[in-house]
Amino acid sequence: MTFEDYWHQALNHYQNEAHIRARFPRLRTAAELRSVTDDRYLSAISQRVFRAGMRHSVVDSRWPAFEEHFWGFDPRACQLIDDARFEQLMLNAALIRHWRKMKTIPINAQMVSDISREFGSFGDFIAQWPSDDIVSLWLLFKKRGAFLGGDGGARVLRMFGKDTFVLSNDVVRVLVNEGVVSAKPTGLRDLHRVQAYFNDLQEQSGLPLSAVSTVLAMSIGP
Repeated sequence: MTFEDYWHQALNHYQNEAHIRARFPRLRTAAELRSVTDDRYLSAISQRVFRAGMRHSVVDSRWPAFEEHFWGFDPRACQLIDDARFEQLMLNAALIRHWRKMKTIPINAQMVSDISREFGSFGDFIAQWPSDDIVSLWLLFKKRGAFLGGDGGARVLRMFGKDTFVLSNDVVRVLVNEGVVSAKPTGLRDLHRVQAYFNDLQEQSGLPLSAVSTVLAMSIGP
């Protein structure tokens, strides 16, 4: 199917072009991505880790306490947290006391710090990454970070405002129906096959990957 086919299917379901466009994720420009400081990226990464498998509203309501007790997510401070400090934090009822997820914070702080040293800032690194190979950035996060496998890489990029598609259940259903993959892609070959499919749809539509992803999901219907 062409992008126009998906667009018309989504329009048939929702009857309103403005409603479809209103669902497009808000993206930051390269300049905006570069202006975000490393601590804000680490905060978003950590928030995404805690949101996985939990109600977002619950995590978000506790996040000011996390900001307070994790030094505003300064990567230099967070990468030095030891088990004694974690044991203290696990007694704090203001936080979500999930040991394994808390332990990801210094690992992801190290990733942010290392990348920042290499590229000048974590924001510079995110801004320069090409969207036509965004799956490789997902895989980098999975390899170098913690709890960022599966949909984690794509979901945290959405939080950053970086253009990416997301392999939601509806998007995967479309990809399977079109014979792009036989199941939700996890391996390198299938992910690159999906990337190529999205790149083609993006070229047809002139829209960002995130908007293409939204249209594909909406083509399935409410």
